Amino acid sequence: MAFRLAPTSASEGFRLEAHDSVGSTNALALDHARAGDPGRLWVVSKKQESGRGRRGRVWATPEGNLAATLLVITTAELRLAATLGFVAGLALADALDAVVPKGRIAIGLDGASAGKNRFELKWPNDVLASGAKLAGILLESAILDGGRFAVAVGIGVNVVAYPEDLPYPATSLRALGATCDAETLFLALSDAWSENARLWDEGRGLAAVRRRWLARAAGLGGEVAVRIDGNVVRGVFETIDEDCRFVIRDDEGSILTIAAGDVHFGAVASARV
Repeated sequence: MAFRLAPTSASEGFRLEAHDSVGSTNALALDHARAGDPGRLWVVSKKQESGRGRRGRVWATPEGNLAATLLVITTAELRLAATLGFVAGLALADALDAVVPKGRIAIGLDGASAGKNRFELKWPNDVLASGAKLAGILLESAILDGGRFAVAVGIGVNVVAYPEDLPYPATSLRALGATCDAETLFLALSDAWSENARLWDEGRGLAAVRRRWLARAAGLGGEVAVRIDGNVVRGVFETIDEDCRFVIRDDEGSILTIAAGDVHFGAVASARV
């Protein structure tokens, strides 16, 4: 099966550029933007040679996994454009729900039941299954002329394989017993993106996106540790605010709002991180 767009996505003017292998789908999408591409372009591949995660970390995409980047050209404030990562998380979770058989029951953080959500969203940019990282999302941007921004919404999914030399648990769809391939998942993702992007509505629907995201949030109400520039802050995960920043109540009862950091939940939060 070849990569293809869902009919809803194609009818809304989205386009597709598919590769067998690529250096970085994000980098390629931003190159297209600088060359004048109008956006609504999906760049996808089943193998990525030089993918990146947050803070410059390597994101491995071996043959059979999914690397997908949507190029968005927007005049929305960069602050609002940054919340497209939450749209991407919702779209991917919806796509996974659509392609993974309902009989598969995810186990939540530290072995606790994940309840109604088989796939959970971990702030700010991960999708979890069985409490392990299944997918990561990375936004990169470039300033264009005319007050426009190019945003590369990168989505990497462990479809057939996952790295085992990480300081946190990871998993893949294959390891979970799912038989979905990258092409089938992308078809569902392109459809789910359209629905969630309409809800976002250039940032005007961010409150609705926030509500949907919180309904899938991993670790909400539980112990959390956040590493910020080498320091660790501990407390309880209270919510995300109207700008989708992470909000915790620390051990002294103070409310802290965090714009960027590495989050650890449950037993890991109680240990040294």
